[in-house]
Amino acid sequence: MAMPGSYIAFEGVEGCGKSTHVKRLAAHLDALITREPGGTTIGTTLREIMANTDNTHLSPRAEALLMAADRAQHLHELVVPTLESGRHVVSDRSVYSSLAYQGYGRQLGIAQLRQFNDFAIDARWPDLVVYLRVDLEAVRQRLEKRDTDRFEREDDEFFRRVMQGFEDLAAAEPNRWLVIDATPPKDELELIIRRAVTERLGL
Repeated sequence: MAMPGSYIAFEGVEGCGKSTHVKRLAAHLDALITREPGGTTIGTTLREIMANTDNTHLSPRAEALLMAADRAQHLHELVVPTLESGRHVVSDRSVYSSLAYQGYGRQLGIAQLRQFNDFAIDARWPDLVVYLRVDLEAVRQRLEKRDTDRFEREDDEFFRRVMQGFEDLAAAEPNRWLVIDATPPKDELELIIRRAVTERLGL
């Protein structure tokens, strides 16, 4: 029977470079690449709803529940079976994004979010979270260069709350989180992440 793989999630605010380094680390580990929301066919439909800039009336609670629904399907259909087959999973976002975005950003109750997200993922939290830390000025500069979705169009105060959320979550679980300065050039940052992840997980 295969040894279970490791579940590695990248977290951070928009524009921090997650997508690039998810791909690079997954290639190094021969891991499955996925994302939240949208890692499954059902999740892609839910992602379209949540990212659509026309949906300005979507309530914070509805948003949180849609995220949890996506996550439940994602873990059930893709993440857990892959881990059980012995292959690593590298995900662009995870349950912690809901705690940061809907909890801190939308100012919903953290305890409730933890409870129903824990139910959604059947208590299968990431083994390791790679948090790419950037400042707000860098985020704004990067977002100016691309078409933005509903989340990326939020104001600075929203982003400050989200970033503080990630900082608090990382501080609360230092054994699960790797906090990495995301300002070095891409190739240099790739090596920093690779060394830190393989050392932490013993890969």
